Amino acid sequence: YIEPDVYIYKVENGYEIIMNDDGLPKLRLSRFYQQTLKGKNVSREAKSFIKERFRSAIELLKSVDQRMQTIYRVCSVIVTRQKGFLDHGLMHLKPMLIKDVAEELKVHSSTISRVVANKYAHTPQGVIELRNFFTSGVESADGENVSVVRVKEKIRRIIENENSTKPLSDQKIARLLNFDGIQITRRTVAKYRDQIHIPGSHERKSAVVF
Repeated sequence: YIEPDVYIYKVENGYEIIMNDDGLPKLRLSRFYQQTLKGKNVSREAKSFIKERFRSAIELLKSVDQRMQTIYRVCSVIVTRQKGFLDHGLMHLKPMLIKDVAEELKVHSSTISRVVANKYAHTPQGVIELRNFFTSGVESADGENVSVVRVKEKIRRIIENENSTKPLSDQKIARLLNFDGIQITRRTVAKYRDQIHIPGSHERKSAVVF
């Protein structure tokens, strides 16, 4: 069971992003130590130690808040760039690279990579790992980039609809995708097919029960 870190809801004028902080520990500075700093019977060394710990605690609070803000900003970019996916599903997912989002938000790519790691969003299309929104593209006939995820889904659907007694070869699948405007080679089809855990045509034919 996955508890989403972010909820993306469709509203009348677009989408609303809500951070899920339920169940997260509430970090706060201890009043006991705040009062201790004011005490007259506390040594200078103890006060110095407590002040140092307070500075560290404040930096931690700032860091946590900054990370939440960065996640929110990343989700705002996702809503803007991936509206097609949010509206219609996987076949409308667009290529989106971490470095491009990092440039837009004016942060380092490693920052984006860290904040999306193991983070999930609840969307109209289900619960999606944030990292899955970042994918490279394959060039189409009109020069537009098509998401690799979308190409893999097309390969899956082609195979699902094939004649099970005459499974399509990777070359024939590549040709069908070429007719559909997606420039792809047989070797790339084989690679994507392996990545979505679909066996080759020979294995699929051998698996058919007559």
